[in-house]
Amino acid sequence: MKNNVVTAEKLLRQAQHLLTIVASQASLVKAFLGKWMIITPRLLKLPALLNEMARLRYLSDNTVCKELLQGIVMTLEEAQVLAKKCTELSYGGKLQMKSNLDSLVGKLDFHLHDCQLMIKSGIMRENPLAICRVTPESTREAIRWAIRDLLSHLQIGGTECKQRALDSMIRIMAEDDKNILMVAGQGAVTVLVQLLDASQPSVREKAAAAICKLASNDSCEHQVVTEGGIAPLVRLLESGSSFAQEKAAASLQALSAGSENACAVAAHGGIPALVEICQLGTPGAQAAAAGALRNLAAVQELRTIMVEDGAISIIINLVSSGTPMAQENAAAALQNLAVSDDMVRWCIVKEGGIQPLLRFLDNAIDPRRQEVCMGALRNLAACSANTEALISAGFLPRLIGVLQSGVVTVQQIAAASVCYMASSSETRRLLGIAGSIPPLVKLLGAKTCTAQEYAAQALASLLLVEDNRKLFMSEEWSVTGLVLLLDTRFPGVAKQFPIAALHILASNAKCRKQIMAAGACYHLRVLADMEITGAKRLLDRLVTGKLRTLITRTWGRPA
Repeated sequence: MKNNVVTAEKLLRQAQHLLTIVASQASLVKAFLGKWMIITPRLLKLPALLNEMARLRYLSDNTVCKELLQGIVMTLEEAQVLAKKCTELSYGGKLQMKSNLDSLVGKLDFHLHDCQLMIKSGIMRENPLAICRVTPESTREAIRWAIRDLLSHLQIGGTECKQRALDSMIRIMAEDDKNILMVAGQGAVTVLVQLLDASQPSVREKAAAAICKLASNDSCEHQVVTEGGIAPLVRLLESGSSFAQEKAAASLQALSAGSENACAVAAHGGIPALVEICQLGTPGAQAAAAGALRNLAAVQELRTIMVEDGAISIIINLVSSGTPMAQENAAAALQNLAVSDDMVRWCIVKEGGIQPLLRFLDNAIDPRRQEVCMGALRNLAACSANTEALISAGFLPRLIGVLQSGVVTVQQIAAASVCYMASSSETRRLLGIAGSIPPLVKLLGAKTCTAQEYAAQALASLLLVEDNRKLFMSEEWSVTGLVLLLDTRFPGVAKQFPIAALHILASNAKCRKQIMAAGACYHLRVLADMEITGAKRLLDRLVTGKLRTLITRTWGRPA
């Protein structure tokens, strides 16, 4: 330790001595006077800064300060040589000397900045050896000072120093989410974003890892965006190492969750960069890039751009061959792309998207992945032009399988798919033969109003086919399930669907009897008073049918 202290003190004295010599020589130069008029003011600023540094308490214990002083000494030695050549007119080539003097100006500006930062940061007024040994038991004040010290290393130190500081900062953030907030609170986001464009690949990689921690924290992601983090992250996707690409993709996935940030990613060229990563990146980078595209596809104005940039075929490939997480994100991206545009839905089918989704569904055990995959297939089914392709690919047996045994959230998506598929008499007939009626009847009693409503809507379409009505009536709870949905105590279910289904059934006298026995008339009177569409018409049909039956029986009775 003692040798280190002496070395630091010697470096400071050496820098002060050299500064006096160079300043004196600069006043005697005979060539390139314009350049030296730029250099001299910079030399005159250094003495006060070095004197200020000499008064700092722990100057000798900080490796960053030692490296800074070493750099200043080397620059002043170079300035001494250049001043001598310009005084003796022995500089050789003019262009080379101009270049050397311009370089000297840049180095002096760099040292001035670092000296000012070192003094203003306040770090050198504390013992860095004490505050850098951060453990999970360290106080918040100790961690705060450690972060400030690391920030000074990131802004002043050389490449190795920056790498060590980044490693320490990443470790601190990994220990506790509260530390991530402290890092952001000390102004680290600005510095880390700047390091994403560092000339050293290793520094860019570690900066990307640190930014990824910040971007993944809900309280810090806004700072990453406002400090200009999106553009350098996209550049890392295009030219960074595999590790940097993976961290950049993960950061963009986290940042693009909101529509405004998603548009910002697209504005900085993020879509083609993400698509390329989905095709050529590491498995981890592909999964994260697909997650980012998933978020971008949720923004309506970006879907057309994604299609034009060739995203569909690449995303479909990822559903077939990616890791489980990449497959899930890719399926979700297709789901979002197909949410509203028939042309995009048709393009996904044309590019061969159905079979990969069906295979993923077959292998999906996690309900979340089943939900995503069924959501994509449901959106494809919303385009009537895709119905034949879905049936030919074997979608119906999978659809019925999900209706029968999936969790409720997935079942309601399957029921919605039936609503879309049942657009013609033939598909209604095929859905009935495939076995859709029993699980839909069971779904009428689901615990969620959304599932109940989709089941009623699907049945209202399927019951247009006579054979399906027979299958429906053979289910024990069928009519009762529809009638219960008329109850105003279930306001979350749109009444027009059970009304439509019951209206179809009411054409049969036996069905009318069951509907009335289940208490439909009471509910329909309430709904008619509320002017719910179809309620009065169905009530009239039930009552008229009952009167007709009574009259027939009365007239047919012998005298």
